[in-house]
Amino acid sequence: MYAIIGSSSQVKTSDNRDCDIRKVGSNSEMDPYAHLNPQAADIFRLLDRLGLKQRDLAAALGLEENKISKVKVGERQFKAQELLRAREWLVEQDRLQSKSHYKMVPADVESLPHPDIPPTRNASADDGTVDIISLDLSLSMGPGTLIEDMIEEEPVKWDMGLLRIITRAPFHSLRQVRGVGDSMEPTLRTGDRVLIDTSDKTLSRMHGIYWIDHFGAHGLKRLRAAGQGRILIASENKVAGGPDFEVDADDLRIHGRAIWFGREL
Repeated sequence: MYAIIGSSSQVKTSDNRDCDIRKVGSNSEMDPYAHLNPQAADIFRLLDRLGLKQRDLAAALGLEENKISKVKVGERQFKAQELLRAREWLVEQDRLQSKSHYKMVPADVESLPHPDIPPTRNASADDGTVDIISLDLSLSMGPGTLIEDMIEEEPVKWDMGLLRIITRAPFHSLRQVRGVGDSMEPTLRTGDRVLIDTSDKTLSRMHGIYWIDHFGAHGLKRLRAAGQGRILIASENKVAGGPDFEVDADDLRIHGRAIWFGREL
């Protein structure tokens, strides 16, 4: 004889559980993105709500449309940076849309995913920028540039936060110049943009690279003290710049010290 396991109440509970399962299945059918991770699902839901196409999203992210399609079917995941850019783009599209039918309520904006990567932020967002005079001196890193050839350019904007990292010198004393020649290679190369601190007009350290004027010829050279009243002018590249030589300190005018340079790749 076999015992019948269970009771009518248990059978009823089982039936209720079956109903719950069917209910969940029904919700999944209503949400075409239920199979995606929550962040990706939110992106596609909001894309639909704004009446936009996945090709629009692909163009905004700089991706091929098939990559968006793969995310949509669960074969690919959005990268963190892509999620961030998608969020920013959707918020901007919501702002631009004029039809109230597609208007996104503030709660929807807040529900967008926030990746762990912080948004890109300009280093000068708080500090702002400062104008630095750029001089088209084309300072020679060879025989020297005559003063008559100098032309002052328009001021260029520098990030104040970056300048504070580079120097403690007052910003109004800074000048941007360009180097020409190969006598200071490999330290400086033709076309380098060099930042000069014009408040440092004396040989205040063991050695350094300075903007100098020797009998009217301007250049960027490494200077060293060479004894009482004497200064050694040196090139980094001895083949191109020739041997080092000494001059009287009274014959040399120092316009400032090179403190930073930028170079194109």
